[in-house]
Amino acid sequence: MANIKDIAKMAGVSVTTVSRVINNHPYVSFEKREAVLRAIEVSKYEKNINAVHLSKGKTFLIGIAIPFSNHPFFALIVEGIANEALNNNYKLVLFQTNYEEFREIEALDMLKQKQIDALIICSRICQWDTIDAYLDYGPIIFCEDTRDKKVSSIFMDHYKSFSKALEYLHFKGHRKVGICVGRRTGFNGEQRILAYRDFLNKINEPFESEYIFSDCYDFENGEEIVQRLINMNNPPSALLVSNDQVAAGIVTCSKEKRISIPHELAIIGFDNQPIAKIMNITTIEIPLVEMGRKLFLRAINNKNISQEEISVKLVERLTV
Repeated sequence: MANIKDIAKMAGVSVTTVSRVINNHPYVSFEKREAVLRAIEVSKYEKNINAVHLSKGKTFLIGIAIPFSNHPFFALIVEGIANEALNNNYKLVLFQTNYEEFREIEALDMLKQKQIDALIICSRICQWDTIDAYLDYGPIIFCEDTRDKKVSSIFMDHYKSFSKALEYLHFKGHRKVGICVGRRTGFNGEQRILAYRDFLNKINEPFESEYIFSDCYDFENGEEIVQRLINMNNPPSALLVSNDQVAAGIVTCSKEKRISIPHELAIIGFDNQPIAKIMNITTIEIPLVEMGRKLFLRAINNKNISQEEISVKLVERLTV
């Protein structure tokens, strides 16, 4: 394949002149520009994009680490990132980790090796001592509260959001309240469970471990939860569910089992996804697309470390 020196020899000009033509430099005579362009066409020359990136110190690639690609929560964040990447002429490299540490480390290694300009971690699995070893290699942006760390983040306060929803259920007359979460581990999961424990202490209700349903990610998990409720001697009268897909599964299966919503079982979801609107599920609205947009902008403009909390709101519908 022809290189820039070959083009210069074919056109009878200097390498500098060829470089100016390739990069649309204005100060090249018409005759020399035409000669270079003819040589490029004849030789089928293609610009070495890796060399361009090396000379500019940028790849114009941003990495995104998500646990699951088929989960609406992460899909909406990625939508916001992708829209803003398009506006800024960047491309994206997607890493699906399945919450496996070695896969997240693969993404971190690509940052270390300068194969991407920055990495956005939407839900972390690695411990902070692992993350710390990569902070000098480029911007790493998180979707969790990092106000006690020297890293940037765009986040929602899961403790505050869960507390708000639990207090609403209590205001509506519920004392036996359960929660449905994804992971029990991880910062966000721990904050949700801490909010739940503090809520129970506040209303002087005992902690019931069977009222915490974990590994809840999709519609089918909602069906499993309803079956578990049916088998309980003393089931909760309300559930706070960490995503709308699971909430929709609970509502649908409850109707099939003739459990009245909200009279026998009240439900609050999370995210305000389209399914929550269609099924009139009370939920916590999170502006996930906007969060994704801000994550991208922070990734490409991260000279100063900052943390920004995203506001959420309760959307009242028919399930409470």
